[in-house]
Amino acid sequence: MAANGFEQFRRALVGPLSDARAPLTPRSTYWSWFRAALAFQPVRPPLSDSLRFGSDLFDADLFDADLAGAPSARPSAPTPLSGPAVKPWRKGWTRLRHSGVAAAVSAALGVVAAIGSTGGYGLYLHAQHGQEGFRQKHCGTSNPALVTRADGECTGVTDGSDGPGVFGTALEPVLAALRAENREATRGGRYVTVAFLAPLSSADATNGQALDQLVAEAEGAYTAVEQANAADSSTAKIRLVLAGMGSGERHWKDAVDQLKLERNLVAVTGMGLARGESVDAARELSDAGIPMVADLITADGFDTGAVDDKGPIKGLVRVGFTNTALLTAVGKELAGQKHTAAVVRSVTSNQSPDPYTESLYHDFLSLNGLKKHLLPEAGFPVDPRRGPNSFLNIIGPLCDIAPAIDTVYFAAREKYLPDFLTALSQRPCRQRQLTVVTGSGTADLHLTTDALRRLDASITVLYASLPTSTALQSDSNRDRSLYDDFLQAFTRDHHGQAFVAAHATLGHSAVLAHDAVLTVATAIHQAATTATDLPGRYAVRDQLYTLTDNAVPGAGGRFGIDATGNRTTAPVTVNRLKGTP
Repeated sequence: MAANGFEQFRRALVGPLSDARAPLTPRSTYWSWFRAALAFQPVRPPLSDSLRFGSDLFDADLFDADLAGAPSARPSAPTPLSGPAVKPWRKGWTRLRHSGVAAAVSAALGVVAAIGSTGGYGLYLHAQHGQEGFRQKHCGTSNPALVTRADGECTGVTDGSDGPGVFGTALEPVLAALRAENREATRGGRYVTVAFLAPLSSADATNGQALDQLVAEAEGAYTAVEQANAADSSTAKIRLVLAGMGSGERHWKDAVDQLKLERNLVAVTGMGLARGESVDAARELSDAGIPMVADLITADGFDTGAVDDKGPIKGLVRVGFTNTALLTAVGKELAGQKHTAAVVRSVTSNQSPDPYTESLYHDFLSLNGLKKHLLPEAGFPVDPRRGPNSFLNIIGPLCDIAPAIDTVYFAAREKYLPDFLTALSQRPCRQRQLTVVTGSGTADLHLTTDALRRLDASITVLYASLPTSTALQSDSNRDRSLYDDFLQAFTRDHHGQAFVAAHATLGHSAVLAHDAVLTVATAIHQAATTATDLPGRYAVRDQLYTLTDNAVPGAGGRFGIDATGNRTTAPVTVNRLKGTP
């Protein structure tokens, strides 16, 4: 039916039957309504012929819940008719059965019941009920790849055409821009699909990642796609889809299963925050032959397989730095100085493993530049989920240790750092200078939080990361023009949408997400052997490992990918956040 066909159908039904004096409707008219109802499916206008919008669009229970005696099971494959000539209406029914519409029989039985009980208007109400029930289960959309969870959270996969609000108001600008960009990218038919996989959720709480950091990451990924599609008209365009694993990446499996159904999917970027769920998702994508470019994952072991003792994850590369590389730089910063260090370790029960914090803890204990300062007995396990009180319990013992502690290694998620600093501000030994060494995620913290804003002269926070935005814009950065191009692309108009300019310089989320997609785009370009070639996932995966030094002109500087999947050319910067008197 046409875009407004259902409304025409409704008016055709309601018009004559709303008048009690109207004559009886001929059987042929009912039959035309019947065929129209079978043809109607509440599918969003697709930007592609994605395989996920197939015969499973309607579940039988959506149509049969309130129809007494209407069976919900789908029929088996039809048997060809034989014998005498078949009446025309039976021929039509046979064609419908052979059309591949999985819900045809269930819907037809519901239509018959509706016509028999309430006339044509009942047919309309019945179809409307099915549509509304479907939308309630799928985030208010007609996309079966989006799912409304029991707590109301929306997760799943969208290309932007399901409406800008499926993942909450904060992501509306990027989803609105994505819809328009994908429409242009798929218009010519020569496109590949790239996914951005992250803990996207309609809920504000992302359980490990600040909302504005997550938004900046999605906007950075989108910006790279927009640049790639505009750069070269001779290569395949990129269609970007956003895949939300939900808060805490709890629904990673459903998101990955939906991604495997995406047509022309050649790579996945993002990959979350180095949680146990991130590892599981990477394993499953790898088994499907889908290459991945992680942006924010820094935990050691993803390249060697030590992260879960199952061997290297084939097809996974990353544009961020490993914890080992970052903390080695911190160790060099502490070289030549005498320190006495303790380690505060995040320990939580009944949760999946956290490769990131486990990696930090291992590096604090094993890297030469750090372990030499550590007192063996000065270890403090805490459960940071309990808030500042969990850290207050260890403040006294920290001050009581002899020899006196002047350095603390913080092996926990950086989102708990403000609570720890708040507790330290109440320590009884505030007259001592104290340095807190932590991970690169500190760069994405809001420095306006009270705990960091009120750092006094006795506390210094030390961490290593990519160069800051200020450093990237300085004359000393030989790739400054690449960063300037990124800022210009990020802040320009995106099909009538504007991104918050501050997101581009909020930590490194936007830059790393941009560079992850740019890495994929570079591999796609190299994998296309001819002007008309449409590269597949295996060709793209192979090309990722051929990117040599400086092959990728990233916003954070030129880099390549080595044989282990790690980034080459690592301009690591050591940062100090110092309190003021």
